[in-house]
Amino acid sequence: MATGNYRLKTDKDWNSIYFRFKQGKQFDIELSTGIETPKGRWSASKQEILSTAEMDYKAANVKLKEFSTYILKEFQNSKLDAQLINSKWLKEKISTFFNRETYNPEIDNKIFFAHYIAKFIEESKTKKNRKGNPIKPRTIQHYTTTLTKLQEYEEYEGKRLKLTDIDQNFHGKFMSFLEEQQHLNPNTIGGYMDNIKLFCRNADQKDYNVSKDYKLPEFYSPTNDTNDVYLTEQEIDTIYNHKFEHNYLSNARDWLIIGVWTGLRVSDLLKLRPEDIKDGLIHNTNQKTDYPAIIPVHDQVEEILNRLGGFPRKISEQKFNKYIKEVCKQAGITERVEGARISPIEVVGENGKKTKIHRKKKGIYPKHELISSHTCRRSFATNHYGKLDTLTIMKISGHITESQFLAYIKITPKEHAEKLKALWLSQRKVA
Repeated sequence: MATGNYRLKTDKDWNSIYFRFKQGKQFDIELSTGIETPKGRWSASKQEILSTAEMDYKAANVKLKEFSTYILKEFQNSKLDAQLINSKWLKEKISTFFNRETYNPEIDNKIFFAHYIAKFIEESKTKKNRKGNPIKPRTIQHYTTTLTKLQEYEEYEGKRLKLTDIDQNFHGKFMSFLEEQQHLNPNTIGGYMDNIKLFCRNADQKDYNVSKDYKLPEFYSPTNDTNDVYLTEQEIDTIYNHKFEHNYLSNARDWLIIGVWTGLRVSDLLKLRPEDIKDGLIHNTNQKTDYPAIIPVHDQVEEILNRLGGFPRKISEQKFNKYIKEVCKQAGITERVEGARISPIEVVGENGKKTKIHRKKKGIYPKHELISSHTCRRSFATNHYGKLDTLTIMKISGHITESQFLAYIKITPKEHAEKLKALWLSQRKVA
């Protein structure tokens, strides 16, 4: 019969408690538990640490008793699949029980959250979604960014997180870290929390030992209302008719005009080619959702295509975002409006060193400073909302759900009131 007992090998001020596990001549192995006891406070006969003010001896004794029970149970389980009982086996059992890294991926992936996420990301590279399509690289990149934020949080807390640690207490502390230390906005934090819940749900489905708090309503993903701007049809006409001195601005303006009249994401917009136009229609398969969109060619877009003999000169997303701000500024889109823009923030680290990071900051800014590639898509959705049925606009813009689509609609309450006022005036004239 297998037996286990504890003993000390040294007589120092602090001494490691070793666990010896043996069964006749079959095996006799001994390793440190990692728990230490003060000099003169170990009882070999009682197999426990005696009363001392130098440590939480009661908690340590509970752990030692629980480990003895655990190891005997694991030994019995090992007989089911003929595991080899040796020092490696005992070392892994000690590390698993005391939640220490074993450097065995099969074990660590089931215990430590960061290990599990890393494995999840690796598997996602060859995994397919419900439609049988590969997971998008941008999705995998967001998983990776979430892992990075979690590891930064672990470093901040000085603690390795286990799957069992991802509870309501973690939820509150992690969100505070992202907001107060990382200076992230609620929508960005919400995206990370969505991934955290996805990882937990996936681990739970595999019957790993994971906290169930991720299922609670309190384990929420925060959001906030954005103050994103859009270009009105009048502003679009102003930009379209403006004469620019520099060719790079004219080129950026042409892409901007095509963007506001197609509603395409910038990743799809800037990749348009002449062969994408068939019978006066632009054919595009959305890179993000694989959703096919067919869009009629607007008069302004047709003029650009005819003038250039095709689409404008290729430009990077980074330069497009930079140049269209100058395009709108020179076209006079300078009204001061409420919004959020990327601004430098000075933060002080734990070592007192000051560094600058860039985050979105709400405020009142000249409208041209708030223009970005996303403005194209929002302008298309907003300018057609109420003139076309929602489903038609969604089919063209590639929005999958109505809630996603409505998030892009940026008509203000005042604009809604003015539309209602105009309707009433038109009704009076008819009467």
